[in-house]
Amino acid sequence: MIRITGGKFKQKKLASINDFVRPTSSLKREAFFSIIESYAMKNSIELYKNKIFLDLFAGIGTMGLEAISRGMSEVIFFENNIEVLKILRKNCLGICKNNQFKICEEDLIHSKLEIEFKNISVVYIDPPYGKYNLTKLLENLSNKIKDTTLIGFETSVKENIVIPENLNQFQKKTYGKTIIYFLKLS
Repeated sequence: MIRITGGKFKQKKLASINDFVRPTSSLKREAFFSIIESYAMKNSIELYKNKIFLDLFAGIGTMGLEAISRGMSEVIFFENNIEVLKILRKNCLGICKNNQFKICEEDLIHSKLEIEFKNISVVYIDPPYGKYNLTKLLENLSNKIKDTTLIGFETSVKENIVIPENLNQFQKKTYGKTIIYFLKLS
């Protein structure tokens, strides 16, 4: 059972699907938000007020909905699996107001990410492990985000990730077979 871990919807259950997704665990979600909130506070970055969370490879929406619960104004989800999209929509309607979320049904490997990046404060990327080379996606993102935007990138410890030169890794956390890289523009 998946539940929101913090904020005004803490303990609210999310619908899930056994196939196609591996929702981010509550431990990783809590750690992720703790790390970005701490970094933002130390660097005077506004994460939540009038800001947008970009959830790439969103799955059932666990990370983006966690962000809404914690005070984010809006979430943009990218997901392209038809079965998963049904669950994502259901979860969004159970937590968000209609103007708080947008679902883009695109394959991110071929997407140009043609959305407005001005108010995006956090990007979370959680692709299927070992399926894509995501260097081009990171390069595309790094050319669109603001210098205060924080990126969380979750991947398998077995994957060799090439981080573009204009992105700086400010932290990295390992959780068993998973690594989360924390990045921002250099």
